[in-house]
Amino acid sequence: MMLSLESQALPLRTDAEGVVRVAGTRVTLDTLVAAFKQGATAEQIADDYPVVDLSDIYAVITYYLRHREDVDQYLAEQRREGERVRLQMRERIDPHGVRDRLLARRAHREGRNGPASGG
Repeated sequence: MMLSLESQALPLRTDAEGVVRVAGTRVTLDTLVAAFKQGATAEQIADDYPVVDLSDIYAVITYYLRHREDVDQYLAEQRREGERVRLQMRERIDPHGVRDRLLARRAHREGRNGPASGG
């Protein structure tokens, strides 16, 4: 019997925001690579992310190992972008006192409508 050797498509896709995800899932390349770098086996990753086929996890790990420099550069860029967005959000919304503002709003609403029923 002759073994048929064919190339398989890489199970990674870039979404509209430029984030690389495992095809057909919301699981990111960053998530799988981070788990692998922390010492998780493909089987352990599959247990943690059952929406990803074990064969796809092996394919992503293989891709990472063969393109480590490019993937690490992409991941560093994603971290920088995430930090930029966090800083932007921090400038727009002051996180200090959020709890107090929410509690005051709740108290005002309950004072207007009476206490909320405990269901």
